[in-house]
Amino acid sequence: MKTVAMIPARYAASRFPGKLMQMLGEKSVIRHTYENTVATGLFDEVWVVTDSDIIFDEITAHGGNVRMSIREHESGTDRIAEAVEQMDVDIIVNVQGDEPFIVRESLQQLITLFTDETVEVASLMRRMKEKALIQNPNCVKVVTDLNMNSLLFSRNPIPYPRNEAKPAVHYEHIGIYAFRKRALLQFTQWPVTPLEDIEKIECLRFLEHGIPLRMIIADYKGVSIDTPEDLKRAVKYL
Repeated sequence: MKTVAMIPARYAASRFPGKLMQMLGEKSVIRHTYENTVATGLFDEVWVVTDSDIIFDEITAHGGNVRMSIREHESGTDRIAEAVEQMDVDIIVNVQGDEPFIVRESLQQLITLFTDETVEVASLMRRMKEKALIQNPNCVKVVTDLNMNSLLFSRNPIPYPRNEAKPAVHYEHIGIYAFRKRALLQFTQWPVTPLEDIEKIECLRFLEHGIPLRMIIADYKGVSIDTPEDLKRAVKYL
């Protein structure tokens, strides 16, 4: 089973333009993400896929693999689908460029899920305990069924704690996905779906077409960088 990691890397991020080229210690955010993904040793190949000459030059200057997107794309998932369309590959892991602290254990758990032939798409989540993060719309929340299949993703806190006698457990969706190639290419054939468009959460497109994501609770303590405040937290974490 050939497995590759693809890292979509858009320079002009809406909430924090240029975030992937911000310095985190002595390296850029995107270089941390790329090198940490390679260091896991889990993948036959690791690629950054970008629309930016700046990011392209950053990766090539340090000996990395990078591809330029040919077309304009609405999402990172569309971007990597273009890149793998002609590749001989079975499983694609989408590591977000703004996840510089990715570790081997979480990715290995994700890949192992595909020994179950019913799994088409999989992703990671972690328990949230800080009230400010639970309320933060930049942190996407997820709830699952009893078999760890996703039921809903939202920027609002879910579940809503109507029963105050039973403490609600909240999980943050970590934006790292794995796909069978056929599921990834199918995603790109569908137009943007209503909930996806409202929430601006691209994986809702799978749910709205009846494809759940198999979720894993990851012991992952890194920081996703969506805002300048996140970068400050990442520097402190580093």
